[in-house]
Amino acid sequence: MLRANFIRDRILECRDEKLAYLAIHNHGGTTSVSFSPDDYASHERGYPALLDVARGVPVGALVFAPRAVAGDIWLPDGTRVELVDGSIIGRRLRRIGPTLPSYAGSIDPDFDRQVRLFGDAGQAILAGATVAIIGLGGVGSLLAEFLSRLGVGHFILIDPERIEGTNRPRVIGATRWNARTWFTRDPWPKWIQRIARNTASYKVDIAARVIRRASKHATIERLKADVLDPKVAKRLLDCDYMFLAADTMRARLLINAIVHQYLIPAVQVGSKVVHDKDSGEITGVHTITRPITPECGCLWCNQLINRAKLQEEAQTERERQAQRYVDEQTIVAPSVITLNAVGAAQAANDFLFYMTGLASDEASTAYMRFDPRKRSVSLDSPRRSWDCTECGIGPKGRLARGDAGKRLPTFHEGD
Repeated sequence: MLRANFIRDRILECRDEKLAYLAIHNHGGTTSVSFSPDDYASHERGYPALLDVARGVPVGALVFAPRAVAGDIWLPDGTRVELVDGSIIGRRLRRIGPTLPSYAGSIDPDFDRQVRLFGDAGQAILAGATVAIIGLGGVGSLLAEFLSRLGVGHFILIDPERIEGTNRPRVIGATRWNARTWFTRDPWPKWIQRIARNTASYKVDIAARVIRRASKHATIERLKADVLDPKVAKRLLDCDYMFLAADTMRARLLINAIVHQYLIPAVQVGSKVVHDKDSGEITGVHTITRPITPECGCLWCNQLINRAKLQEEAQTERERQAQRYVDEQTIVAPSVITLNAVGAAQAANDFLFYMTGLASDEASTAYMRFDPRKRSVSLDSPRRSWDCTECGIGPKGRLARGDAGKRLPTFHEGD
């Protein structure tokens, strides 16, 4: 029995911190659970008064069994709703509700071979999953191919760019016609080359075509815009998982914030070729996948968001040009499809095992670095600071704050 003073202190704390108040207890059973008549009577006696004290935050109760959960939630406007299902995040995802769902007869027989690995329930979870791919270049297009063939049901594709001829060897599904290859090079006049580049296909359209060929049931939302646009960033809040394949510091900052504020896991994937600026000699080649989850620290804690780069990306192109040396040219980084494929496949595997619950409780959360020159794999364990303003639990942290948390680091006019 919870004492009145304890409840009073907690509901005031929730009101001040803008957090929901949930009373939690357990019942018997394993795969189904429900409130008792006494539970409901208790809610009806107490929750109207708690709503008055809470002043705008929900109150309610959850009751758990080992593989089930039920909820009785009272919203600030007086509406009362039952919990349909819930997600327990960690090394692997667990989806539970008041009873175990049945998937009998609902699975496309084309998925028979993979269903033998993760079952009808796993396939249904993939079909109901919403994923976002931010950046549909070399890595992102591979992810679109892999995830659609796994049977993921809903895609949000984000990339403002059109395809170019030099992208085509790495972007799955891209054709010469998509890139207007013939018209973007000499001897065509510059004005024709310009028109060709401005009418080339958007990368999200090419990725959508790849997904449609692999999966007739998938739904696709194509956003030809910057992920930093507040309206675009808001769409990410409906996702179950995010793939960051666009390597800008501002995109990293935004996805990192969403992971911890809204508890939506993500992975950052990329490849890098490092060469000596003077000699041109290749000094390093690697592909990396970095899981970003609420439990294992963040990109900010691990110094993977560069303040100087953030400042540079916030400048206009004219301002950036003004700070460069006169003769300095924009450096085009090397990129190869096989390097991208290593990272994309690992990221898709991590997603698959997380979503279907096949990941081990001891699964590593380390960043994985693949070095094809040495044929080696190294693991970097992420650090975590509980005082971090991004993933920390203090009053300045974002962790689990949802809509009550800080403003997301999107681009606003006037910034």
